[in-house]
Amino acid sequence: MEIWPAIDLRHGRCVRLQQGDYDRETVFGEDPAAMARRWVVAGARRLHLVDLDAARGDDPAENLAAVRAILQAVDVPCQLGGGVRSDETIDELLAMGLSRLVVGSAALKRPEWFAAMCDAHPGRLAAGIDAREGMVATDGWLETSTTPAITLARDLRQRSENIAAIIYTDIAKDGMLQGPNLAGLKEMAAATDIPLVASGGVTTIDDVQALVDAQMPAAIIGRALYEGHLDLPEVLEVAGESVD
Repeated sequence: MEIWPAIDLRHGRCVRLQQGDYDRETVFGEDPAAMARRWVVAGARRLHLVDLDAARGDDPAENLAAVRAILQAVDVPCQLGGGVRSDETIDELLAMGLSRLVVGSAALKRPEWFAAMCDAHPGRLAAGIDAREGMVATDGWLETSTTPAITLARDLRQRSENIAAIIYTDIAKDGMLQGPNLAGLKEMAAATDIPLVASGGVTTIDDVQALVDAQMPAAIIGRALYEGHLDLPEVLEVAGESVD
């Protein structure tokens, strides 16, 4: 199972939110590039970056500078989500050297456009499906749609064969250190053949083992690493990603 340590960016700093609430922010570092090096030195083979400012339409300039610094600091694939809503943004971010982009709100609101972008950039765009009680949330999780997450996943697969992955986040679990929603993840995994990346709630090594046992292809881990609930080398070993 692939492990993606998360680096969430707000105003150029490394932070974590609880359930996507911008008023419940914890700052974990002023230097995201140093944080990226920390995870790579610990064995990470890839990193998941989130631009929290761009996700809700704020100025992303500080975070883009941080992303550039991360890309210069480490030599592992990095994917970025947050505010990816236009052809120009996709072209700019991929040109920076990011390996993959995560498209959230626009995949729901403009599925034809998203499918066209996936076809234009095969294997470089993932759908970020964030769910609140099974319904897709958008705009930095500030809005909840009436579209079931599974319906969106199936619709996107019908539109394009070139979607790299689905990053599936249960908002109720995100940043809460209460374990992942295994039932929801299994339901999503069964709904489509798009590779699934589990996100939200992974807290203990038993959680990691449960995802491995459920044959999840990948998982994003954030707060539990920052607060020391999980040790990245141990996580990588359980996931089968430890360095020989």
